[in-house]
Amino acid sequence: MNQMKRLVDIIIAFMALLLLSPIFLFVAYKVRQNLGSPIFFLQKRPGKNGELFHMIKFRSMKDALDKEGNLLPDEQRITPFGHKLRSTTLDEMPQLLNVLKGDMSIVGPRPQLPEFMEYYTSHQMRRHEVKPGMTGLAQVSGRNNLSWEEKFDLDVQYVDTFSTVSDFKIMFKTVEVLFNKEGINAPDQTVGASRFSGNESSEIKSSSNH
Repeated sequence: MNQMKRLVDIIIAFMALLLLSPIFLFVAYKVRQNLGSPIFFLQKRPGKNGELFHMIKFRSMKDALDKEGNLLPDEQRITPFGHKLRSTTLDEMPQLLNVLKGDMSIVGPRPQLPEFMEYYTSHQMRRHEVKPGMTGLAQVSGRNNLSWEEKFDLDVQYVDTFSTVSDFKIMFKTVEVLFNKEGINAPDQTVGASRFSGNESSEIKSSSNH
């Protein structure tokens, strides 16, 4: 089954990059025009078995710093262009390269920040039994409208119920979610989701994406 999943990943990622190459190049040009270099934002994320890899995204934020040299909050660094890029989820397109490399799958639990792992329960850690995905069961079931606990429960549910048929159902559902722009930001956030700290009441704003 893993070999079949990998074959499907390679075929879909290759075909998507081929078909979307004009859009890929146009977005790369617009990122360079609006935000300068580098075009890509690389960030370490835990993959299968918790092994770290560099997840690739199009950059959507400025590298604006405060007087102490620290990055300003996300909402102060993201530009109107960055908001538009995220609303279309085109900033995630370079992750097709991660899929071809074998770091990620088309479908699987979304890769989160490495520091989240210290707060995971043993049940939540099971999300790392498979490769992370560009989309997943949580993303088509509410995305950032869900609590972290709900998302992680759905991730583990995916691990336990995976099948090729369910993967294709998630892929088709993802297209619908993207067109409707559902759950891009959490209800209490202007950019993305809040940071997971093992306790929903103590979450703080995340700087997980550029």
